[in-house]
Amino acid sequence: MIVAVVVVIAGIGVVGSLVTNLFQTLSATPPAVDTHIVAPDESKAAQAARSGDGDADEVAAAQWLSTQPTTYWLTPEIDPIDEVWDRIAHLAAEARDQKAAIAVAVYGLPDRDCGNHSAGGLDPDSYAQWTARIGDALRNASDVQKIVILEPDSIALSSSCGSVGDRAGYLREAVENIRGTNTWIYIDGGHSAWHPAAEMAGLIQAMGILSEVRGVALNVSNYQDTAAEFTYAHALSDLLGGTHAIIDTSRNGAGPAGSEWCNPSGRLVGSPSGSYGDGVIDTTLWIKPPGESDGECNGGPTAGTWWPAAAAELTREQR
Repeated sequence: MIVAVVVVIAGIGVVGSLVTNLFQTLSATPPAVDTHIVAPDESKAAQAARSGDGDADEVAAAQWLSTQPTTYWLTPEIDPIDEVWDRIAHLAAEARDQKAAIAVAVYGLPDRDCGNHSAGGLDPDSYAQWTARIGDALRNASDVQKIVILEPDSIALSSSCGSVGDRAGYLREAVENIRGTNTWIYIDGGHSAWHPAAEMAGLIQAMGILSEVRGVALNVSNYQDTAAEFTYAHALSDLLGGTHAIIDTSRNGAGPAGSEWCNPSGRLVGSPSGSYGDGVIDTTLWIKPPGESDGECNGGPTAGTWWPAAAAELTREQR
């Protein structure tokens, strides 16, 4: 099955509306193998390809990666509240032109990354306004299929950050702001080498939002083998009443690098978006854009910055 795609509970009236939204969120046809997702023309790979900067391998890597269906990351630093509507509208237009869907990662949580390499995010009031604006823009594109990866690492990090309760509130508000027709939301599910499945399931349940989303996103920005993530997804689904999952395969072509997660060397891009799926895993998806740094480690620039040398290494067997 090919799903057109572009990388997103009183009074009786209120209850009825919420039940309708919940039905649309959970019963809509899920993403599937052969899902087609837009390769955003505003991605950093596309910007690098247009600039032509770098040596021959780096330019070739940027050009190749710019054509690959990849999730676009919405961050308040690049897409603030007064600009994020236009960004989503542009992605939606690309989706219509390409008969594809959009995949976006929403990444602006207060105390984002717990002060680590991707530190930042918004204050609580601004976060509520920003996610509401994102939701309005996504609902305005009601004819377009949307996959939303909501706040990678936010739940898996919550216990070590000591902020389970705060994060539950922020994520609950974000889900309410973003949900809508043709919008599948996936919350953070960590990965197979981080928390044991039972522990991760407990953290997810503590958020109190599982019943309002499509499922969990696994292996985001990490390198675990796809087979290991399928096993982990099924274990979480069994513990969480049948929830679905989506798996990041953007950089796992050479498998994990031991305990190293920040710009490890020798990695490769993994299977393209839409390659695999089953009754639990809706599809695989390139969530972390290959070629963007994890942070200032192993020679990399600041997190999210285009890194030509890494792009060339990750694609060395593809070009």
